[in-house]
Amino acid sequence: MTTTAATRPVGVLLREWRERRRLSQLELSNRTEVSTRHLSWIETGRSRPTARMILRIADDLEVPLRERNEMLLAAGFAPAYPQHGLDDPALADVRGALRAVLAAHLPHPALLLDRWWDLVDANAAAATLLAGCAPHLLEPPVNVLRVSLHPDGLAPRIANLPQWRAHLLGQVRRRADRTGDARLAALHAELAAYPGGTDEAPGAGAVVVPLRLRVAGAELALFSLAAHVTTAADVTVEELAVETFHPADAATAAALRGLTA
Repeated sequence: MTTTAATRPVGVLLREWRERRRLSQLELSNRTEVSTRHLSWIETGRSRPTARMILRIADDLEVPLRERNEMLLAAGFAPAYPQHGLDDPALADVRGALRAVLAAHLPHPALLLDRWWDLVDANAAAATLLAGCAPHLLEPPVNVLRVSLHPDGLAPRIANLPQWRAHLLGQVRRRADRTGDARLAALHAELAAYPGGTDEAPGAGAVVVPLRLRVAGAELALFSLAAHVTTAADVTVEELAVETFHPADAATAAALRGLTA
């Protein structure tokens, strides 16, 4: 397990998370049954919370497991949540289940991503989406958002680039705001600096925002679904997401069957 210790006091971290969730001390007090006076003393450093109280407040604030461990370390306690590598034997069952989902989604593309949209695994059809990208973008760790929006990546082949770019930037911004992750904020700044326009309109009558990607002389229309392990108690597992791409029309479904074959 690897965890980076927080350099700020636990009270400061708790206050930042409370403010990030736009809660007053009174509102948090009512939700956690911790007195406002005690919350104030914790946030100002006048009182040292127990590990149990930290986890109780963090759970109510929906703090990710990685940051819960940082809070505990900042207060002088051991981390409560393990962080195994994906190839660790402890994650064998989870790993097998995730890979089964990727394989079962063929002939449609499916990706396994971490918290920062770095590619962890993929099925064979995902190569369809990445074909033609510059080699330097495909060197591990491959960030699928960078590959998507970089001028040397998929961007020149995305027919609705302004719309898709706005969708991806919105996803990164919301996750950065929700987690307070500086690495995500830096990724958003990087992606926003790439050219591509700012049109957010999905189009009249649209029910999803599609990725319209030109592949082998055809234009594929794809929409995506994301799935997480909702009962995760390990940092690595909590941060994984399976993103599956589905055809938005019959022509795309037929083209994907042909490309995979």
